[in-house]
Amino acid sequence: MTEFLLAHESTLRLAIFLGVLALMAVWELAAPRRRQEIPRLLRWSNNLGLVVVDTLVLRFTFPVLAVGLALMAEARGWGLLNAFDVPGWLAVLLAVVALDLVIYLQHVMFHAVPALWRLHRMHHADLEFDVTTGLRFHPLEILASMAIKLAAVAALGPPAVAVLIFEVLLNASAMFNHSNIRLPLALDRILRLVIVTPDMHRVHHSIRPEETNSNFGFNLPWWDRLLGTYRAQPSAGHDEMTIGIEQFRTPRELWLDRMLLQPLRGPASGYSINREGKDAR
Repeated sequence: MTEFLLAHESTLRLAIFLGVLALMAVWELAAPRRRQEIPRLLRWSNNLGLVVVDTLVLRFTFPVLAVGLALMAEARGWGLLNAFDVPGWLAVLLAVVALDLVIYLQHVMFHAVPALWRLHRMHHADLEFDVTTGLRFHPLEILASMAIKLAAVAALGPPAVAVLIFEVLLNASAMFNHSNIRLPLALDRILRLVIVTPDMHRVHHSIRPEETNSNFGFNLPWWDRLLGTYRAQPSAGHDEMTIGIEQFRTPRELWLDRMLLQPLRGPASGYSINREGKDAR
């Protein structure tokens, strides 16, 4: 089974990506959480165009990606998990949880360092919050994130199938928890004990800096609760909260060319952690 999954990695990931994207899109139409004012065609065409750019940049920059490096680590005995006789199922579980923690810490770092916030703020500059927001990342952030992920894989030595599972979960959960879907409040309270829900993550996309700098988890919600970055609800409520950041608030800023140039434009603003209200340049 493991060999089959790894042999068909690209096909599997594409199928799950398209399936989750389609499911969330239909769900958003059937049961939207918030009313959206900006035409979906404008945002979706540019956000999905960015996915194409990110994929091409990633493929042409790195000779090996996370799953490939995990295979190399297994073959050569690199990394912590390869240094000990850990049962396969436990190694997969530990690896998925550890990689999720790495992504949480990386996310915090991209909010804490002004230079990195310049890259990450393009994700937050979306003026609406829906499934395509979960795919909207600057190519330079994607490259930095992959470099961090590769370093984590080399140090941890996770099974390749664990890296594949993690990558699929991360992508699917990002689309799920950015979706503009309405969940019953009782169900949301239960789900957010084990996964990051849309209502939990939407707080992170509030225009208010103290809310932007909360709820950093993408898949597992535990890190926010354990490390003090959890915020249950936005102060203005989900229906009235303003999505985005103070900069780049015109529809023209949603175009692909403007998104790609955003890291070079204007100050880093007051969103970097511990720099609220300062002109971080």
